[in-house]
Amino acid sequence: MAAWEGDAMKRYVQGLWLICAMVVSTLPVSAMAGTVRAVAHGMVVTTDSGQQVRVLGYRDGTYRITVARDADAARTSFMVVKEPDGNPRLAVANGEAELSSEVSRAQVRLSDGRLRVFNAVGKLLLDEYSPARRIAPVKLEGQRWYATRVQFNRGTDEGLFGLGQHQNRQMNYNGEDVELAQHNMSIAIPYLLSTRGYGILWDNNSVTRIGDPKPYEKLKLNWRADYFLRDRLAVSRAEPMIDYQYLSDQAEWPEAAKARTVAATSGQNTQGDAVQSQKVVWTGSYTPDSDGIHKFRLYSSSYVKVYADGKLVLSRWRQNWNPWYHNFTLALTKGKPVQLRVEWEPNQGYIALEHSDALPELDRHSVSFASDAGKTIDYYVVAGKTMDALVAGYRRLTGKAPMMPRWAYGFWQSRQRYETQDQLLDVMREYRAQHIPLDTVVQDWFYWPEKQWGCHCFDTSRFPDAKAMVDKVHDLHGRIMISVWPKFYPWTRHAEELSAKGFLYRRPLEAGQKDWVGPGYANTFYDPYTDEARSLYFRQIADTLLPTGFDAWWMDATEPDWHSNLSVSKRAYQMYSAATDTPGAAIFNTYPLVHAEGVADGLRAAQPDRRPFILTRSGFGGIQRASAALWSGDVAARWSNLRDQISAGANLSISGVPNWTHDIGGFAVEDRYSKQLPEALPEWRELYLRWFQFGAFTPLFRSHGEFPFREIPQVSAGDPAMRNALIYYDRLRYRMLPYIYTLAAGTYFDDGTMMRPLVMDFPQDRRGWHIDDEYMFGPALLVAPVTEFRARSRQVYLPAGTSWYDSASGKPLQGGQSVTAKAPREKMPLFVRAGAIVPLGPQVEWSDQDPHGPLTVHVFAGADGAFTLYDDQGSDMGYTRGETARIPLRWNDRLRLLTIDARQGRFPAMPVSRRITIVLHNGSEEGPVFDSQHGKTISYDGKPVSVTL
Repeated sequence: MAAWEGDAMKRYVQGLWLICAMVVSTLPVSAMAGTVRAVAHGMVVTTDSGQQVRVLGYRDGTYRITVARDADAARTSFMVVKEPDGNPRLAVANGEAELSSEVSRAQVRLSDGRLRVFNAVGKLLLDEYSPARRIAPVKLEGQRWYATRVQFNRGTDEGLFGLGQHQNRQMNYNGEDVELAQHNMSIAIPYLLSTRGYGILWDNNSVTRIGDPKPYEKLKLNWRADYFLRDRLAVSRAEPMIDYQYLSDQAEWPEAAKARTVAATSGQNTQGDAVQSQKVVWTGSYTPDSDGIHKFRLYSSSYVKVYADGKLVLSRWRQNWNPWYHNFTLALTKGKPVQLRVEWEPNQGYIALEHSDALPELDRHSVSFASDAGKTIDYYVVAGKTMDALVAGYRRLTGKAPMMPRWAYGFWQSRQRYETQDQLLDVMREYRAQHIPLDTVVQDWFYWPEKQWGCHCFDTSRFPDAKAMVDKVHDLHGRIMISVWPKFYPWTRHAEELSAKGFLYRRPLEAGQKDWVGPGYANTFYDPYTDEARSLYFRQIADTLLPTGFDAWWMDATEPDWHSNLSVSKRAYQMYSAATDTPGAAIFNTYPLVHAEGVADGLRAAQPDRRPFILTRSGFGGIQRASAALWSGDVAARWSNLRDQISAGANLSISGVPNWTHDIGGFAVEDRYSKQLPEALPEWRELYLRWFQFGAFTPLFRSHGEFPFREIPQVSAGDPAMRNALIYYDRLRYRMLPYIYTLAAGTYFDDGTMMRPLVMDFPQDRRGWHIDDEYMFGPALLVAPVTEFRARSRQVYLPAGTSWYDSASGKPLQGGQSVTAKAPREKMPLFVRAGAIVPLGPQVEWSDQDPHGPLTVHVFAGADGAFTLYDDQGSDMGYTRGETARIPLRWNDRLRLLTIDARQGRFPAMPVSRRITIVLHNGSEEGPVFDSQHGKTISYDGKPVSVTL
């Protein structure tokens, strides 16, 4: 926090005090409750109970609210980099203290500190339920911390979005429960956006629950547990709960059922006849003591099914080294039992069933934050008229999202993993030889000698000349990303250097944990919570990998995840930062942000005129400022997981992180796919193709996963229709780069969002709030992925307030209705908004082949429209120096007139003129709209021109 010192500041505070005293002196004594005092940028209210509520204002109408016994106590924020800079007006009347600006008003009741926030026209945005506020002391590592909670808008019907990435098919969070705790597939960003016109940034670094403030608990029943080996019942016993959740719980396995299996002890997914033949069935009767929607979470891996009164309510599979939660709900009646049945094939896996009682409706539909540990209640309320304005407000607090290089928006090919230098280069050569577009190839983990994790070096028997490998990729007009972990074997030179400074976590080593490599090796992560530690970590990379010439940096396991099957409490215990004497529970969600910032700062210093690119598996509020893209983790190759990516990516994007991706095809695959069983091959191919279609319309377009190999020639071998479809979408992505790169530029210049839940563009259409399998890709395209096997059509909701075009047929359709869209295996439903202007470029094989070449501008009649095409050099920092060019395009639908205004700006090597072909779509022609080339062609030299169509 700023110290707020100096004569000018003293005079400012004295002036506010005088204003406050004049207002207060006019009030009758009977109206007084609590006290209020002015401070720089705001006020502090001391309630009747002695609690202090400090409210500080920003120029944009944002307020920071801090609640504590001493609200002025210094506290460092990991997320927020912007200090209060507003001068709101202070007034006191009717037992309320109020700060106001032209944008918003914040009121605090003097008696109990209840907060209310209004917009500029007096609409109530946020109304605190003060009895729910909690600041309860907790002890962590012998230190005094506080569990905190606030609640707002009880009984609300508003739409709620954001909160990072959560893969439970939740789009609108009203009525939902979300736990913010970093995990392989869950990204905690504590920013919640509302359709009422506000966002809340909850500035707490610990595990936080939105919705139900209480943690879910194991469902305790008189379960009957039947353990089968092959078809034989081996053990039948009563169990109070289903609980093989973590590694330590495996000891509870019944001895007689261990005959043909062993407890899971590593990250490996061991297969064999023994584990194939094992099964556990739990049956039990649950009688609820409250009416309403009861929420359940099944934590599981391997194959599992859940039945309620004989009806299947959940069927999932996950790889055993990465179990996670699957949500389901049951509408239950108090006193009426429901029969539950859980069928599980353990395969050395993990399972637990958790439950939350039905909440009263006023609480179920409210805005509630509850955190395990903090020093104060601390949060920010952002006011804005649109969802885009709320995203911009978040970035004003937490930092801009720098531009990524143009090549980042091309196609990425990856594999778990290229084992040799020749394997990687062969992929690049094959794509070029077959003229399949590709920009980036990726070297995943374990390129180092087996016992040297953390050396940042190559096993020269497999990678004899890493620099020559990188140079060859560049010669082939490609880029290459390298995987770099924060993980170390303690005997490596780098680990010893970090350890000597106290910058290695000791507790994972003390616990004797081993990883999954070879026989298993002791390992730990570095502690990034000091400037010196981050600088040392980056210097080690700079000494070994930076001179090799890699273009992008893949930072895996940044939760941190040194063991996937430890409880959150054990992970927090092992995350204790000795360098700063901070309990892990108090900073549990912050590691990916701090780590990424250290690497980004190092790259910017080492390569000052080069845009950094970081891909990190986890993030926190502010991660976008670290030139970081996020991906959805080690998701499974299942149709349900494909569906879950849509809402996960859309809500992550609206949380303020514009660059997101996912493993096309799903990272981990079932045996039936990895063994390439003939009966499973059609489903695997269709799943991969449908995921690829989806990936072509997400911010980053990247294929990655375990065997089967994902390269286009390999994954489509023997299936020419699949091959043609994959190449079609790959080429369409490259033709769309002018549109996509403009969207990417907008994330920096306009704080824009590329992947957009429907609520962003159609906030008045409540039906769209809840749709979790569609989204807008920029302002023009409505994307509707197919997420069911053998589906050849799907229902698509076309939001109201506009008309649409089916991109496959060119047929115009009215909004505000559901339509049955055709979806042959090789095509995904895609719709274009009336009034859209979509510029496409030439067909190229890499992004910089002809980046400023001829354009085909597609115009969709039915409404006025505008689009400003962006261009720049593509990979340097010139965009921060104003070295950019924009071409504004405007469509007048009544006059059928496209106006191309004068070019704005310039950059080095910018072409003087461009050939532009303008194609009008008005429903008169049939066929794929973006394949059409028939239109009027002009030569544009930067001067304004109008074309009648």
